[in-house]
Amino acid sequence: MNCSSCQLLTQLIMADWSHCLTFGLSVAKQASQLIMAAFKQQKEVTCKSSAADLVTQSDMKLSFDPRFIGEESVGMGENLQLTDHPTWIIDPIDGTVNFVHSFPFVAVSIAFCVNKQTEFGIVYSCVDDKVYHAQRGRGAFMNGQMLHVSGQQDVSRCVVVTEIGAERDDVALSTMTSNIFRLLKLPVHGVRALGTAAVDMCQVATGGADVYYHIGMHCWDIAASAIIVQEAGGVVMDTDGSEFDMMSRRVIAASSSTVANRIARVISAFPCCRDDAKPST
Repeated sequence: MNCSSCQLLTQLIMADWSHCLTFGLSVAKQASQLIMAAFKQQKEVTCKSSAADLVTQSDMKLSFDPRFIGEESVGMGENLQLTDHPTWIIDPIDGTVNFVHSFPFVAVSIAFCVNKQTEFGIVYSCVDDKVYHAQRGRGAFMNGQMLHVSGQQDVSRCVVVTEIGAERDDVALSTMTSNIFRLLKLPVHGVRALGTAAVDMCQVATGGADVYYHIGMHCWDIAASAIIVQEAGGVVMDTDGSEFDMMSRRVIAASSSTVANRIARVISAFPCCRDDAKPST
């Protein structure tokens, strides 16, 4: 195949994924409308792994084809496996506890992967009507405005975003609180939690926060927002400083590699989220 043919094939592939992106944005908007219609209503709630790990009827109604990777389809027994095939990774309601309590940070998260590489990601923050999206090699945007990370290099000037998580066993709680303690002693400017991993990470993409880290989330929580941070000029890696793997349940997203590596040296992972417990890819 000659060079011109390669260029044409590349353009066709990108155009195809752009069409999928347009479709994904439309789906995210429709899902957001359904979420907002139910936002103030009484919710039917079921506990999953703990009293803080919830699923609602709205989650189930918004779930997509179970051939895709999604929180609800995995919960119903589908394999959690990322292959080379084109794959949608979806969280229909990211921030379910927020949704149940009408706390105003709830999002739809949609990512599209090919050959285990994310081609685009969409995060629709429903209550404040903010649409974050990014396509590989084409930048990151919020409501059409290009995003840039803060570029902060000094960890002592950082706002850090994280989450408490649904785990309530003694080891998980001890690890989580000790990580926050060590961050505050660095010191950092502050630690924040919005209750939705997807929106949390997008704050790094906007420059409003400088670092996000979390241990124990799943690929549907952060697949879309990871490419948004990267396309906004940020760094995404494993909490041990190695290459980011969305299936590992560990992530640091930061304004710079300097800050990301400094955070990686401070925090530690729960035993259940180490390599020997990592889902298959």
